[in-house]
Amino acid sequence: MVGRIIETEACLAEGAAHLAAVEPRFLHALSLTGPLPLRRRKDGFEALLSAIVSQQVSVAAADAIWGRMKAARLTGPRKIIWASDEDLRACGLSRQKIRYAKALASAGIDFAALRGVPTEEVVATLVAVPGIGRWTAEIYAMFSLGRADVFAPADLALQESARLLFDLPERPKERALRQMAEPWAPWRGVAARALWAYYRVAKDREGIR
Repeated sequence: MVGRIIETEACLAEGAAHLAAVEPRFLHALSLTGPLPLRRRKDGFEALLSAIVSQQVSVAAADAIWGRMKAARLTGPRKIIWASDEDLRACGLSRQKIRYAKALASAGIDFAALRGVPTEEVVATLVAVPGIGRWTAEIYAMFSLGRADVFAPADLALQESARLLFDLPERPKERALRQMAEPWAPWRGVAARALWAYYRVAKDREGIR
């Protein structure tokens, strides 16, 4: 089952109202953040390549690398396959990310078909590609496919935001945060947006591209 798809600000508002009703701390967070950003992106190869670029670097660094890749027109699968390692390194990609980008370009994923399959199947398809872990797959399902009930508990900004908002003694690990998010269904994708927005307020910096 695909479930709800977040298409508009009205979808976000519906999810935010649900979260505020079931968890008072979300009500507090939303009073500080205001309306949440939609963060919908196109699906397909370019969106997933951008997510790989974002892995384990700051938002500013990822934006800079992606800007250089777009300027060099190295954002399509055939261009990535044909590009030399030196071309990709000049954009700022590490040796490991060059390997991941080329693996993705060669994987032959049917991105249109992913729109109609359950989220766990989306995740399973994507994590079969070297360099795509569950975090990247969940971010893709959340922003590029608009799945309303996807969460990404491995995300460090979400962990830190949860620590701050829920006054926890330490940052929750991935498994603990995944369990903590279960009561926020069926709007865990909105809960993630709320936590990223709260992170921006609390830390004065972006936690997600």
